[in-house]
Amino acid sequence: MHLLVTGVAGFIGFHVARRLLERGDTVVGIDNVNTYYDVRLKQARLALLSGHEGFSFLQLNLADRDGMTEVLSRQRPQRVVHLAAQAGVRHSLTHPHAYIESNLVGFLHILESCRHTQVEHLVYASTSSVYGANTKMPFSVHDNVDHPVSLYAASKKANELMAHTYSHLYGLPTTGLRFFTVYGPWGRPDMALFLFTRAILAGEPIDVFNYGKMRRDFTYIDDIVEGVVRVLDTLPRPNPAWSGLAPDPGTSKAPYRIYNIGNNQPVELLHFIEVLETCLGRKAEKRLLPLQAGDVPETYADVDDLIRDVGFRPATPLSVGIARFVEWYRAFYQV
Repeated sequence: MHLLVTGVAGFIGFHVARRLLERGDTVVGIDNVNTYYDVRLKQARLALLSGHEGFSFLQLNLADRDGMTEVLSRQRPQRVVHLAAQAGVRHSLTHPHAYIESNLVGFLHILESCRHTQVEHLVYASTSSVYGANTKMPFSVHDNVDHPVSLYAASKKANELMAHTYSHLYGLPTTGLRFFTVYGPWGRPDMALFLFTRAILAGEPIDVFNYGKMRRDFTYIDDIVEGVVRVLDTLPRPNPAWSGLAPDPGTSKAPYRIYNIGNNQPVELLHFIEVLETCLGRKAEKRLLPLQAGDVPETYADVDDLIRDVGFRPATPLSVGIARFVEWYRAFYQV
């Protein structure tokens, strides 16, 4: 297929694009290559993708309405994987405007461009953060998520609502993917695994929030990619059983779906650190701190719908995933 991947210089976008190229698809990648984190890491990802004959890259901001319209009109991708966004819960507390520009205005431009170029399927990134104040475990796409605790989460919930509107009004098939704490090689430097690894190797203390009483459904990047690709290949269908009397948030009478992609095995943060210590061969100096604003103490993905509809369950063990990350980190940074 001829595909468009946004956020292609980012962590997940890079891995998804590489997988699609390796199976023979052509990929047009879009990214604004912003300075939210080290641009050199993004450039290194792009350099690897550029080695594939079927890859082309355009540096473009999603908020550039005319630019986005022109790209999709000229490229006419069959399907779109939208992974570009301003990420990060903590960053949204101090830079709220960046989330509105990228995650709301940018997403509108994606929806409009897909609508007018008759894209077959739009797959877009949501987040486990949309579950917000929910405490019923595991988190299910069939539960309401109306109490976000960060602007980042609110912007992603808004994406799901916007996508549904376009599925309903224009018949645009859309699928939202709620990712659960993604980690692995080429990861984001603002994520815990990256921060912990850097600090431990440098002999510096690590910040452990909520005094270590956190549980996360850590999901290895290869599992995320497998889920994205399988969902991309599966067009969402209207749910004939959907009823406005008891509305199901995860489906619709429109061609619209929401899926969790998580490891379905929440892990205590302190155990996560222990596995990392083993892989690094060093002990961490822990600085125990209270829960941060906008954060939640636990995440846990119900992946039954993913298993039923695309036949996939994430399953990479934490010990395997962290070991692979450490191996990549040592090689990339020559530590």
